Amino acid sequence: MAADLKKVRSSLESEKRRLLAELEQLNADGRPSEERREGSPFGKREEEATESLELERRLAMEKRIREQLADIDNALRKFEAGTYGLCESCGKPIEFARLEALPQAKRCMNCKALQAKNAKSR
Repeated sequence: MAADLKKVRSSLESEKRRLLAELEQLNADGRPSEERREGSPFGKREEEATESLELERRLAMEKRIREQLADIDNALRKFEAGTYGLCESCGKPIEFARLEALPQAKRCMNCKALQAKNAKSR
């Protein structure tokens, strides 16, 4: 089991590196460009709308990546604390298959199902 957990931890660390690179690329791509499109019948308004849409898209992606990074950092802290693999709701061990599929899982399947059910009924 310890070897399997090392594999899961390695997967978390690899995913963290990938997400950090993606975030860095996203920030590099998001720098304002000096080039302007010519010949549009709507001129500057169309350009501003396109830039605004691109900014919203980039910010949404950045938010998603930062949330994923926070979940991964949380899981890595649990490894250090010796609490990795325990459900945050009931304290019971999370099934290894779930951890293998979603290494940053916080809850066992039962508690996750209850959480989803409670959220749905609101």
